[in-house]
Amino acid sequence: MPATRTAVYTGSFDPITLGHLHIIQRASPLFDDLVIGIGINADKQSLFAPQERVELVRSVTGDLANVRVQVFDGLAVDFVRRIGARVMVRGIRPLTDIAGEFTMMMANQQLDPEIETVFLMAAERYSHVSSSLLKQIAALGSDDEQLAKFVPRKIIQPLRDRMKV
Repeated sequence: MPATRTAVYTGSFDPITLGHLHIIQRASPLFDDLVIGIGINADKQSLFAPQERVELVRSVTGDLANVRVQVFDGLAVDFVRRIGARVMVRGIRPLTDIAGEFTMMMANQQLDPEIETVFLMAAERYSHVSSSLLKQIAALGSDDEQLAKFVPRKIIQPLRDRMKV
């Protein structure tokens, strides 16, 4: 029996965007298991607590049978190794992410040469979407249809509720 092909897609997912979801939907059929690793960055002020982010990601990926969601802290490469995976999936936006992602990939190869990084280019319609842009639109805009261009509909109300706090 061949070994299970497990990949890991890490990020803060604070909150998950349509761009993140699109990468997950595209990566899911490429692997037997896809683990969404929600990273904890103590230096970063998060909008949602880690367990809330887990639930939000699960709410929009529940139709993907091979996707599971876990929280981790520390280095992503250590998390990948700890769960027995050998592939990291990274979504990249062409104009903003390439240099940083390349640097991260090179560092990860130094830390664990057995872990490969697979890059999936963001679809053009999501290449400008970022969590900071999304938070600004949520804070200033009142139209849910505007937000629906950036986040899955299931995320809109939790995002609105959180932005009121």
